[in-house]
Amino acid sequence: MTLKSKKYRIFIVEDHRLFREGLKSMLKDRGDIEIVGEAEDGLNAVRMIRRIKPAMVLLDLSIPRISGISVMKEVKRDLPETKILALTIHESDQYVFEAFDAGVDGYCIKDVSRQELMVAIDSVLLGKPFISSGISDQIIEGYLNGRKSFKEESVWDTVTQREREVLKLLAEGYTNKDIALFLHISVKTVEKHRSNLIGKLDLHNVAQLTTYAIQKRLVEPKM
Repeated sequence: MTLKSKKYRIFIVEDHRLFREGLKSMLKDRGDIEIVGEAEDGLNAVRMIRRIKPAMVLLDLSIPRISGISVMKEVKRDLPETKILALTIHESDQYVFEAFDAGVDGYCIKDVSRQELMVAIDSVLLGKPFISSGISDQIIEGYLNGRKSFKEESVWDTVTQREREVLKLLAEGYTNKDIALFLHISVKTVEKHRSNLIGKLDLHNVAQLTTYAIQKRLVEPKM
């Protein structure tokens, strides 16, 4: 299934250059697709997507600065017609649920075949939701049934999306001033979010917050 009747403008968000180049290589021979931009981190991705207004975003979930989930929410708020296909290594229910809650149109595991990736892209462009065959039926059923099988509220569930963004940036080593600049909020607001995180998570320094962020896969551990 390929779409030949029109040209679809696609934007790629992926921090690993090799994977990003591989995606572009796979798509370059398709006459119905034009790669109109790319970004390595969430903050630049949102800025560029708002300006370019692509038909689709191919989006990694684990990216620097602001997360893929945050990118989804920003894009869907400003450009609801833009389709988003998540490309990720994460198969857990937490990631699937958060992605669909954020408005993702398709969820594809990175180790799929080229053929399945093309099916995913075409399905989402046609307005049909796509979930990779690597996602278990149990997780899908749990989501469709209102997540009752999985979702008991935990401390993590009380952490807001903005607090998660601040946590991610703190764990990546940014200062309060940097975070305020990135998120277009005041330093005082950053300090308030940081205080809320400490209170909710009972973690009292940046090292503990960083360890927690790694456990929640907001950031990857430094080698």
